[in-house]
Amino acid sequence: MALEFTLNRDAPAAAHTDCIVVGAFADHSLTPTAQALDDASGGRLRALLERGDLSGKTGKTALLHDLAGVAAPRVLVVGLGEAGKFGVPQYLKAVGDAARALKSGPVATALFTLSEVPVAGRDAAWAIRQAVITADHACYRYTATLGANGKKKDEPGLRTFAVLGSDPVALAQGQAIAAGVQFSRELGNLPPNICNPAYLAQQAQEFAGRFATTSCEVLDVAQMTELGMGSLLAVGRGSANPPKLIVLKYSNGGDAKPFVLVGKGITFDTGGINLKTQGGIEEMKYDMCGGATVMGTFVSAVGMQLPINLVVIVPAVENMPDADAYRPSDVLTSMSGKTIEVGNTDAEGRLILCDSLTYAQRFEPAALVDVATLTGACMVALGKYASGLMSKHDDLAAELLDAGENVFDRAWRLPLWDEYQTLLESSFADVYNIGGRWAGAITAGCFLARFAEGQRWAHLDIAGSASDEGKRGMATGRPVGLLSQWLLDRAA
Repeated sequence: MALEFTLNRDAPAAAHTDCIVVGAFADHSLTPTAQALDDASGGRLRALLERGDLSGKTGKTALLHDLAGVAAPRVLVVGLGEAGKFGVPQYLKAVGDAARALKSGPVATALFTLSEVPVAGRDAAWAIRQAVITADHACYRYTATLGANGKKKDEPGLRTFAVLGSDPVALAQGQAIAAGVQFSRELGNLPPNICNPAYLAQQAQEFAGRFATTSCEVLDVAQMTELGMGSLLAVGRGSANPPKLIVLKYSNGGDAKPFVLVGKGITFDTGGINLKTQGGIEEMKYDMCGGATVMGTFVSAVGMQLPINLVVIVPAVENMPDADAYRPSDVLTSMSGKTIEVGNTDAEGRLILCDSLTYAQRFEPAALVDVATLTGACMVALGKYASGLMSKHDDLAAELLDAGENVFDRAWRLPLWDEYQTLLESSFADVYNIGGRWAGAITAGCFLARFAEGQRWAHLDIAGSASDEGKRGMATGRPVGLLSQWLLDRAA
C-alpha cells in the first residue's frame, strides 16, 4: 500500500492525528512546533530533555504518549544533532529516522513538522519535496513475490504522512519523484525469472498507455537486425529471452529538442562465456538498474508534468552462456559501423549501450545521458555513496553534479582524457571492449564516448549506488533523484 501525502496548515497542538513529529537539537533547543507542544504541556518536553529521557543527538528518536494539552495521542521527538551543523544530510536523515520509527505499528497517520526547520541553501519547497521523497523511500515495502502468508502484506503501519507547509506544487512534485523512485526500485527488486526483457517492455507500455503525452515503441530482434545492431544482439544470443529495445517518449515541450536518457537493462548477467564466479552473481538481477532508473525518471517527469520533451531508451537483454552465445575474440559490427573485438563477454553493458547511443542520435538530443551499473571498478573507486560521472562537456557535468548535490543523490566526476583511449586499441577491430586492469570505470566510459561523438553527452556509472549489498539488500532507486532534479532544473 502506497503512503499518502497531504499538507497541514493547522496548529499542531490541536491537530487530530495519531502522531506529531517534532525535533530537538543536541543543545536541548527545540524546533518551533516542539516548543509549542512544550508550552501546551507545561514544559514536559524540556523536562524530559534535561532529565536525559529525550536526546537531541542525531539518530535518536523517542515516542511520547498522552502529552497534556496536545490533541494527538503520541509525539515522536527526533534528534537533529548540533544546530550549527544542521544541513541537507541531517534533514534527510531526520525524515528517514521519523518514517522508519513509524513505518510499522499502531500509527496510521502522522503530522511531520520538521519541514519548518531552515536548511541552509534550500527553500521551503525543497523541504516539502524532499520530505515526501525520503519518507516514501523509508516506508517502501517489497511484497510482490511474498507467498499467501507473506507477513508484510497486511501489517499495520503508517499510511498517511501530512507535511507542515503550504506549497501544493512542491508536494505534488515530491509525490511524482517518489513514485518514480518506487517504480525503479520495484523493477530492480523483482527476480530475474519475472523481470526479463519482455516484462520490462510490458511495464513501459502499460505506463505509457495511461497518458496522452506519452508513447512507447518496443523494437524486436528483427527490427534491431534491420538497423544493424550487431553489438547489442550479440549479447542476447545466448538467452532464451530475446532482447527488446524500449523507446519511451514524453512530448510536453513543443518544438524543443528532447533530453534523451539511455539505461542499461541487463535483466540478468551471468557474465556469458566469461562466467562470473560465486560471490556476486546472485546480485546480478540488479544489472538492469540503469534501465529501471531511466524508466523511473520518466515516471517522475510525467508525474510532475514538466514542460519538456523526453526520450528514454532501454536496451533490455539477458546475458547467458549457451551454444549460440557470443565468445571472447568475436568481432562484432555495431550499428555505427565501428567494429568491436570482444575481450571479455562480461563487459557486455557497453556493448548494448553503444548501439543504443547510436540509435539515440536520431532524436537530435538537447543532451544525452546514459546510466548503467557498468563496472565493479567504479565501486572500487567510489564505494556505494557516489555515482561515477564522466563527460567531455563541463557544462553538462556541472548541471548533473549540481542536481545531485541539491538532493543529496551525489555523483563524482572522473576524467575522460584521450590518453585513456589507447588502452582500447585492437589489432583486429576498431576498438577492444575492455581496457585492461587499470582505470576500468574510465576505459568503459572511453569506449562509450566513441559512440557519442558530436553529442552533448554524459555517462553515469551507478554500479555502487544502485543497490545495497547482501541477501537483504535492495535496489535504492538511485539516481532517479539526481536525474529528476536535473530535468526539473532544465524545465525551470
